[in-house]
Amino acid sequence: MPELPEVETVRRGLEPVMEGRVIRLVTQRRPNLRYMLPAHFAERLTGRRVLRLQRRAKYILAYLDSGEVLLIHLGMSGRFLIHQGDPVPKRPGLFHYDAPDAGEGKHDHIVFDMEDGTRIVYSDHRRFGFMDLIAEDALSQNAHLAKLGAEPLGNEFSSQNLLAALKGRKTPIKSALLDQRNVAGLGNIYVCEALYRSGISPKRAAANVGPQRVERLTRAIRDVLTEAIEAGGSTLRDYAQADGELGYFQHRFAVYDREGETCSKPDCGATVKRIVQAGRSTFYCPGCQK
Repeated sequence: MPELPEVETVRRGLEPVMEGRVIRLVTQRRPNLRYMLPAHFAERLTGRRVLRLQRRAKYILAYLDSGEVLLIHLGMSGRFLIHQGDPVPKRPGLFHYDAPDAGEGKHDHIVFDMEDGTRIVYSDHRRFGFMDLIAEDALSQNAHLAKLGAEPLGNEFSSQNLLAALKGRKTPIKSALLDQRNVAGLGNIYVCEALYRSGISPKRAAANVGPQRVERLTRAIRDVLTEAIEAGGSTLRDYAQADGELGYFQHRFAVYDREGETCSKPDCGATVKRIVQAGRSTFYCPGCQK
C-alpha cells in the first residue's frame, strides 16, 4: 500500500494541474470503488474550483469552492495518470510494490477534465481505493480522520508526544508505530527503516523504549520520510523524460526487503532478518537493533 511519502508525491504531482483550477467535467464510470461513491458525486464536483490540495496521513484532501472536500485514498492499487497532450501521460507516484497500468481504460474509473484541457484519470484495477465528499466543517468528525495521531512531519510530532503515546503499551514498538492513532501515515516500509536507523529492535515492547531511544526514533522517522519524499519528488520531475527509475527511495533501503544481506553498517557484519509481526513482514538487523 502506498505510504505517506508516496501519497505526498502524488499530491505534489496533482497540485500544479488541480490547485486553483476549475473541474470542467467529471466522468464517473461506476457507482463504487471500495465503497459506494457519494450521491451525485460527479455533479457535485463538476464546475467546482479546487482551492488547495493537502495531505493528512495517507489521504489526499482537495478543498473545493463549494465548501466540500474531496477525500481520496489510493488503497493498494489506486493511481493517477495526467494527460496534457504528451504521448506518455505523467504518472505521479512510483511505488516499491507497483501495479500494472490499466489497459485500454478498463480500470479507469474516474476522469477529471480540467478547464485548461488537462485530463486526470483515476485508475484502480483492484478497487481498494475510495473517494468521498465531506463538508469542510465536518472533517474533524469524519470517521477516516477523527482518530488520526500527529503528522510525523508536523510541528505537533515530538519525542515527548511519542513517548506519551507509547507509555504503558505492551505491544511491540513496530506495531505501535503502525497504529495510526499514535502516528499518522506511517507504514510498514518506513517503520522498518526508522527502527533500523534508531537502533531499536522491532520486537521491543513499546513501553520499554526509553526517552533516549524515543528521541533517536523521532529524528529517524522525520529523516526517513523527508528523504523518501525528496526521492519521490525527483522521480516525479524526471519521469516524463526518463524511464521512471530515477529517484526511487527503494534503492536506499537499508533493511526493508533485504533479508539475508549483510548489514550496511561497516562495524556490524550481521545479516538482515525477516520476521512476521501481526501478519506483516518486518526486516531488521539483529546486530544493530536492540
